[in-house]
Amino acid sequence: MLRTLTFALLLLPAAASARDWAVDASKSTLGFKGSYQGEAFTGSFRTFDATIAYDAADPSKGKFDVSVDLASADTASAERDDALKGSDFFAVSKFPKAHFVTESFATAADGSVTAQGKLTIRDQTKPVTLAVTFAESGDTATLDVATVLKRADFGLGAGSDWSDVGADVPVHGHLVLTGK
Repeated sequence: MLRTLTFALLLLPAAASARDWAVDASKSTLGFKGSYQGEAFTGSFRTFDATIAYDAADPSKGKFDVSVDLASADTASAERDDALKGSDFFAVSKFPKAHFVTESFATAADGSVTAQGKLTIRDQTKPVTLAVTFAESGDTATLDVATVLKRADFGLGAGSDWSDVGADVPVHGHLVLTGK
């Protein structure tokens, strides 16, 4: 009886955790869309780190922990990139990283999954909900996440001089993963 109980207790941690995944940074992207004076543009962050644990059969066991190097923002415009790094937006000299960590996952009746978490930019931490799409094939997978952020919630371009900058910023991550 004692052996059976010990064996069952040893199995609990394995049953209670999601699979760990390594991110292939060379094939993964973290992008955003914005607008300035009514003109749309796209951008991406060239440098980010992500620790991903996920089980499609039970998303509640998952965890995303993502750090983004804000100085790596690239919009194909040096002038715009410099503005993003400056004190009116990311203020990278004072706040070099953005950080997102999940708190919970929810699966809707239609099977769609959302991740609720906290995003910190410029020392402003706000709740964020991500739409999650996960496709696994053996030891590889793709993870797509999407949300729309309100830039003013994080103090990004909040002054009156920035009224020509779009208030909503769609964000999309596409991660190519390999099982650990």
